[in-house]
Amino acid sequence: MPEETAPTGTTPDPAPAPAGSKSPSSVLGALGCGCAALVLVPVVALVVLLAGGSPGSTDFPRVAPEEMADRAFQRSQEAYGLMGFERTVEPGVEKIGVSTENTLSSGYCYDGGLLGLEDKTVDGAYRMSHRWALDHVPASRAVPGLRRLHRQLKDDGWKVTSYREGGKSKDWELYVQRDDGDERMSFTWYPDRDYFTGGASVPCAYDPGWKDGDTGLAGDDRRPPALGPAPRS
Repeated sequence: MPEETAPTGTTPDPAPAPAGSKSPSSVLGALGCGCAALVLVPVVALVVLLAGGSPGSTDFPRVAPEEMADRAFQRSQEAYGLMGFERTVEPGVEKIGVSTENTLSSGYCYDGGLLGLEDKTVDGAYRMSHRWALDHVPASRAVPGLRRLHRQLKDDGWKVTSYREGGKSKDWELYVQRDDGDERMSFTWYPDRDYFTGGASVPCAYDPGWKDGDTGLAGDDRRPPALGPAPRS
């Protein structure tokens, strides 16, 4: 059964210094203090960076939660249509992992920390996600649908980070992302219980209506519309 995982890059070890080369201290001594001053420039830049934090790490667009919620839902709706499902899934969930599901959720966004050393949540920022699930999904529906979805998402420019056809006893999985991972989707079919799940998350954004002193998480009160089959042309 095919299994596909995106390759990860490797960084080669630094090349060793040629035999007989002079040490940095001897070279600086030969060139004089002017060169030594140049060496201090990266150190000064590092100090400035430490003092000012990581620039651009919270440069999120200002978009209302309802707009980002709709964007996440539309990603799921498109995938649902490509899978060829015919049922309509009403908003909500009765029992996670067992019943049908159609829910929106909001998550925290982080500032990246000082040089990535410590992440802190950003007030007023949020990340919307949509999750859906179907029970009673047989192999005759799940297998061709997931293969079709895999091909289409690749054609549409999504990066496939993981794809596994699990056969009759193992789960089938498809994970994709784009925009450097800011936007993601995942799909899993459980053949042992004929259960299919899907999900989509969109990039972080600032809530334009957020004010100093507000508490909670922006977008955590959003409710999706019904998830249904693709309209027939």
